[in-house]
Amino acid sequence: MNKLLLLSTLILLVGCSPEEKNKNSNSMTSLGESVYEKNCIGCHGPNGQGLAEDWKVKDANGNYPPPPLNGTAHTWHHSPEQLLYTINKGGTEMGGQMPAFEKRLSNEEKQALIDYMYNLWPKEIQTRYDQKFK
Repeated sequence: MNKLLLLSTLILLVGCSPEEKNKNSNSMTSLGESVYEKNCIGCHGPNGQGLAEDWKVKDANGNYPPPPLNGTAHTWHHSPEQLLYTINKGGTEMGGQMPAFEKRLSNEEKQALIDYMYNLWPKEIQTRYDQKFK
């Protein structure tokens, strides 16, 4: 029994090596980029820079435009849970027009999207985010 437990633990540890984690992280980021290109690029721009001149000013319809996701707006101020909530429920609660993606994307796609957005941020913003939320 102890040998079986030891063997299971070793297999688990080998499976969680830094190289494998990095590989998984890279594939999640690639998936996130694909999800972003299919669902987000039209409103948030090719590099997450946003498309509005000023995302803090409501448009003619009284809605806020989509904010940049590249670290120059408020996205990085929100916890992973808050980001997931916004992806799921959309932006109408906050005065925006973003549709809900709760039923459009899988949980894996949503997490990959958050990973991709994180990678759009400058290293300094990533570090500040990590200190606050990780």
